[in-house]
Amino acid sequence: MAQEKKVAIVTAGGGGIGRAIVLELHDRGYDLALMSRSEMCEKTAAEVGGLGIRGSVTEAQDLSRLVEATMARFGRIDSVVCHTAHPPKGGLLDIEDEAWHSGLDMLILNVVRLARKITPIMEAQGGGTWVNISTFAAFEPEQALPVSCTLRAGLSAFAKLYADRYAGLNIRMNNVLPGFIDSLTHSDTVLSRIPMGRIGTVDEIAKTTAFLLSGDSGYMTGQNLIVDGGLTRHL
Repeated sequence: MAQEKKVAIVTAGGGGIGRAIVLELHDRGYDLALMSRSEMCEKTAAEVGGLGIRGSVTEAQDLSRLVEATMARFGRIDSVVCHTAHPPKGGLLDIEDEAWHSGLDMLILNVVRLARKITPIMEAQGGGTWVNISTFAAFEPEQALPVSCTLRAGLSAFAKLYADRYAGLNIRMNNVLPGFIDSLTHSDTVLSRIPMGRIGTVDEIAKTTAFLLSGDSGYMTGQNLIVDGGLTRHL
């Protein structure tokens, strides 16, 4: 009997890092379910023969639709990649409450809401893997990114708690913390901060993510894997 193909959900999978992850997982034999707010989600899904759902990670009902549609199409969920757009920016005390609440929905509650829906599915299947795409600045905060830094530090705490709680059920959760990546344009000043002297590529983030979803990382859970060309200085 042929082995059943693994199924992965990727949010914000239409472009940039998300699209690179989708293509990498497709090359590794996964069936894919994608969600984003733009039509690029549907176009990328069509490229890989997957499922494309238009919706926002900040809306609980959209996340529910994604899970339900994935189960209806594929009958299982083995892996989840929680990737998002960028949260609001601004001066530390200039950002309004609404933007902080929006960031919470985007960066933490998206993971929490999906975990509520999908963890019982993974438990019934005998296991599963999660990767949350975070940022190097979760541990070395940048003044330009207060919402992202603050809330993604919280995401690291949630991932550790989740990993500890569900490790015995063969469900793993890790975070990937990219540095400056070529999905965006960066200044020479940014480049000068990176010991490797170059910007990272979306493909490098995709391959790191695929590793953490695979059995090759089977003894890793609750970890924050920094992929930043040596940018961060903490030990």
